[in-house]
Amino acid sequence: MSEKYKFFDPAGMYFVTMSIVGWVDLFTRPELKHVIIDSLRYCQKEKGLVIHAWCLMPSHLHLVISSENKLSDIIRDFKKHTSKKIIKTIEHIHESRKGWVLDLFNEVADHLKRVKDYKVWQDGNHPEILTSAKFTRQKLDYLHDNPVMDEIVDEPEEYRFSSARDYYSNKKGYLEVDKIE
Repeated sequence: MSEKYKFFDPAGMYFVTMSIVGWVDLFTRPELKHVIIDSLRYCQKEKGLVIHAWCLMPSHLHLVISSENKLSDIIRDFKKHTSKKIIKTIEHIHESRKGWVLDLFNEVADHLKRVKDYKVWQDGNHPEILTSAKFTRQKLDYLHDNPVMDEIVDEPEEYRFSSARDYYSNKKGYLEVDKIE
């Protein structure tokens, strides 16, 4: 497998994307969004995850991250924990799509030996190391402009589930952000 999309530099800063199986718009419910926020906050506090930028879209999550600890382990644990928490949350909230969403996640898991009941996240996270200021700026702009391109908001800083608030306004976002200057 290529080294291009792996966490190969322990001191590096990476742009990663994690997507929901089938690109299901799962993060339209506040409860499910906060599963992700709370889990990222936990990874920051307990696992040493440093978040430089982030954006939670309806079907995926973008992050610019670094850590003194092994990023691949942090992301693996994050996805494993949030998968279980997402399923429990879907089962307990009023989710009109509960039946077909759980059926989809179960059907995908049926074809995999390593997954027991439900598969929520697609495999991989496509880490790209940020090696230059230009490439870093490109990824920050892409990440923060995502909700604008998806016509959720008019301006990046209007989106509550993103670090654009920290970068472009005086408002504080949901997560601590180690801004890239």
